[in-house]
Amino acid sequence: MKTASLYELKKSDSTFEKIRISHPDDAYKFIKNFYSDDIEIYESFFILMLNRANETTGYAKISQGGIVGTVVDIRLIAKYCIESLCTGIVMAHNHPSGKLEPSFADDEMTKKVKEALKMFEIDVIDHLIVTKEGYYSYQIKDKL
Repeated sequence: MKTASLYELKKSDSTFEKIRISHPDDAYKFIKNFYSDDIEIYESFFILMLNRANETTGYAKISQGGIVGTVVDIRLIAKYCIESLCTGIVMAHNHPSGKLEPSFADDEMTKKVKEALKMFEIDVIDHLIVTKEGYYSYQIKDKL
């Protein structure tokens, strides 16, 4: 007998303290906790979900790839955003090379996610490229 899947809206608590994101530095400090010694080995993509007061309500790892890239599925981002009832997100991924400049693919993916989430009235607050030494913020560089 084949059975249907059960989908539930639920959350799990984490060890990360809820904070208010008022500057890309705040987001970087929070997101850097997701990476350890693997930050220079393979690329990973995360989202940080926020409420109307820009307080963190949750986070999700969207993908993990190889040394030169990772696949970001916009449907997975939308799924987590909708389930968490967030009103904004900060996206982040690392560049194992240590290079902070975004690629053309980074720029295009940022535009696509921003456009897709607009339908749900969810704002892309920022997109950070994270390295061991620092970060690049699309918000600061006026690319959003």
